[in-house]
Amino acid sequence: LEEAAFQLQQIFRIDISIALNILGVESMRAGHCRAAFTCFQLAAERGYSKAQFNVGLCYEHGRGTARDLHKAGLYYCQAASSQHPMAQYRYARLLLQHGPGSPRDRQHKAVALLEQAAGAGITEAQAYLGVLYMRGLQPQEKRGLKYLLQAANSGDAQSRYHVGVCYEQGLGVQQNLAEALRHYRQSAAAGNGQARQRLQ
Repeated sequence: LEEAAFQLQQIFRIDISIALNILGVESMRAGHCRAAFTCFQLAAERGYSKAQFNVGLCYEHGRGTARDLHKAGLYYCQAASSQHPMAQYRYARLLLQHGPGSPRDRQHKAVALLEQAAGAGITEAQAYLGVLYMRGLQPQEKRGLKYLLQAANSGDAQSRYHVGVCYEQGLGVQQNLAEALRHYRQSAAAGNGQARQRLQ
């Protein structure tokens, strides 16, 4: 009986968190940012990772509360530790741009988070990781190209452009101008201005 009561409490707690988060999303869509932030915060306090992510967004962009990148990072970190892929991506970016500690430590932790998010199919993480591997402290061109291709195949025109650059310059792959042109054309067709310039 005690176990059943505990299970019911857990279900009720989760359902309340989901309801608060949905209410927050609807409030944000209606332009009631402060009410949305309050709903997200209440659900986040109950450990709901989607709400923790939404509180992080509010703090990062100053919606419904004052902009505070430190607090955004704390909430993204909480959601990321619950395997929320978009929170892993956002937290990694904050770590790289504003995080404490040495650049090497921040990059190591951020790359691990980005790889988790990229593995979960987050196109933004794939693209960011691809560029990071191409231009990072210790470039790894083949790994960078792998992630850029993943993002490009998910429809990211900027990543498709970067793949073209890789083929044109032989970065992580054998130089192939015909393949570079193919990627530039696809990127340009998707509206990428850099690809159009490169084609000319």
